[in-house]
Amino acid sequence: MFIRDTLAGYGLVSRLIHWLMAIAIFAMFGLGLWMVDLDYYSPYYHTAPSIHKGVGILLLIALAVRFGWRLANVKPSDEGFTDFEKTASRIVHRGFYPLLLALMVSGYLISTADGRPIDVFGLFSVPSPGENKGLEDTAGVVHAYLAYLTIALAAAHAAGALKHHFVDRDRTLSRMWSGPRKS
Repeated sequence: MFIRDTLAGYGLVSRLIHWLMAIAIFAMFGLGLWMVDLDYYSPYYHTAPSIHKGVGILLLIALAVRFGWRLANVKPSDEGFTDFEKTASRIVHRGFYPLLLALMVSGYLISTADGRPIDVFGLFSVPSPGENKGLEDTAGVVHAYLAYLTIALAAAHAAGALKHHFVDRDRTLSRMWSGPRKS
């Protein structure tokens, strides 16, 4: 079992971070859509946003770890891809990092505009930069648009992976699921 990435595929660390973040991002999108319609009398009125904020901070940490890991590892080969596929892949993969960072920063700004820190499941708190009345509205609009854009990019990413798997019948998806083949 490979821990690090190789030219033949992704190692265990990259695969774990990829799939955990993918699941969490889709779950956060669903939670976000659901929680904005909760009324004050819902038993989840305070719980859902607390979970959303805590997971968001953990995703921000995971994004930083993932980016560092990506810089410290070789990129698996895209041999056999068309020029269009190489370009599309590069745009999507490079686009995810700033998009996710902006999404998470906008969420942080929504959550801390009242001057209160974000509690991360009682483990630690992320301080607020200070009270900023009205910022939560602007940051909320930005956050919503970025969330939809993230899901659209993730859907395009998944469609590309499924195309490689079912149409091209290559190992692109397999490399991210089970890693490189043992030599």
